[in-house]
This record gives sequence, C-alpha cells and structure tokens, in this order.
Amino acid sequence: MHRFPLDTSGYRTGAFFVLVDPLPGSKIPDDLKIGIGVQPESGRLPEVVYAATREDTRGQLEYKALADFDRDEFWRIRLVLQSSQGSSEILSRVEATPPGFGRWDLLLYLLPFLAVAFLWFRGMTRTRNRRKKLPVA
Repeated sequence: MHRFPLDTSGYRTGAFFVLVDPLPGSKIPDDLKIGIGVQPESGRLPEVVYAATREDTRGQLEYKALADFDRDEFWRIRLVLQSSQGSSEILSRVEATPPGFGRWDLLLYLLPFLAVAFLWFRGMTRTRNRRKKLPVA
C-alpha cells in the first residue's frame, strides 16, 4: 500500500519510482522516456499521464513521477516506456490510502511490541535476581 501526503488542493500526491536495468550486454537508451498514467478503476475520470524525471542515484538509474489522487480507491496504473529502440507498456493497480503520520507510523505501530519486550525483559531480570538470592541446597 502507498501513503500519499495531502497537499493544499485536496489531492494526495503519490510517488512512483521506476528502477531501470539494462539487459545483459546492452545499455539503456539515452532517449528513454517514462510516463505514469493513472485513472480510477471506476472510470469516473479520464487517464492522466505524468512524466517521470530521470535521476542517477549511486550508479542505479531511477525515474520518479509524482501523481495526484483525489479519492481513496483503487487506481489503474499504466507505465509507458518510449525510446528510439521501441516502446512498451505495463499495467498495474494501486490503492490510494489516507495519509498517516508519515515516519511516525513506524514508531506508533512498534510501541506495543516494545512494551511486550520491556515486560519480558523485566520479568526475566526479576526471576534471575530471585534465583540469585535463594540459598543453594
């Protein structure tokens, strides 16, 4: 599932990352362009295609596109690849979900597990301390 932060227009912005690796023995075309098409599965809106920007991160070629979503529902996603060597499309679907607390989500969901670990550790240290105080028979 993707989390989309709410912007000022009431739309949620979703980030799509496309990592590109060349086939063995070949290279990625310099004119490769990637677009992300989004449309609600209900068909209530026409498809909107967002251009992805090329980013070279630590030797890995990556394309990033930001798409707007106006409702929490399933969306059709169409990945379009175009270059002088040809073109291709891939279809998928994602569910736009309401925004959470961002990075704080992890801490919030981790707290119950940390509490159980603390109680277990506390119980084990008390048991160990009791065993040390008992006389050896």
